[in-house]
Amino acid sequence: MAAASEPVGLGGPRGPARPEPPPTRFHQVHGSNIRVDPSGTRATRVESFAHGVCFSREPLAPGQVFLVEIEEKELGWCGHLRLGLTALDPASLASVPEFSLPDLVSLGHSWVFAITRHHNRVPREGQADAESAAPSRPQALLVEPYLRIEQFRIPRDRLVGRSRPGLYSHLLDQLYEQNVLPPTARRSRLGVLFCPHEDGTADMHIIINGEDMGPSARGLPCAQPLYAVVDVFASTKSVRLVQLEYGLPSLQTLCRLVIQKSVVHRLAIDGLHLPKGLKDFCKYE
Repeated sequence: MAAASEPVGLGGPRGPARPEPPPTRFHQVHGSNIRVDPSGTRATRVESFAHGVCFSREPLAPGQVFLVEIEEKELGWCGHLRLGLTALDPASLASVPEFSLPDLVSLGHSWVFAITRHHNRVPREGQADAESAAPSRPQALLVEPYLRIEQFRIPRDRLVGRSRPGLYSHLLDQLYEQNVLPPTARRSRLGVLFCPHEDGTADMHIIINGEDMGPSARGLPCAQPLYAVVDVFASTKSVRLVQLEYGLPSLQTLCRLVIQKSVVHRLAIDGLHLPKGLKDFCKYE
């Protein structure tokens, strides 16, 4: 696990080399309406709108992102995905709470953030309105390939959810310069991580489609193991885990960036003389 005083975490180019964290998986302990697939990477709520609380199988390392993509939505419910951290060992729970908010949080040592369609950004200190002070659109992947959160530097490529190309993709997603997916939409990607400080506490950050929403909770006890919390709540029906590359970008990722930079929009990728699998990777992943 990375020390709190090191400037760049999880194998960032300016930091010392560290082993990659293990792949993220869902814990075998979860809400009664959740079904986790055999790989441990997909969680689906099979009925109702509640009893959808899930946990990471292992505690997170500092700077490690527990990242999920929304796979299925269910109409008729009010509310969306909830993300957070807990210092409670899921295996020690007598029963999994019906809701992460307020039930799990009321047990103590748990911090959960409710995702909404708008207004997820947390105001910085001395800043009254986080949304108005936010940039009008996120930086393009081709301009800044890393997301910087406190002392950590995380490759942005897999953090960003992409909509399926459609009739108007060339208007909505030109040159990959902006992400147009709402936070609660299918294929949006949302993650949680913690950043430790020298005083033994940590800040919890939520990432939505490659953007840091700011410290949504402060003063977490980073000396204790911290598990990710994912509440597959209400209109969110199914999520899958997305694995990240924490070191240098892979050759596959670099090739995709070059291809994306060379086309006008995603529909133009179909006209390239490339294998279908590579075209799909460039358009969807």
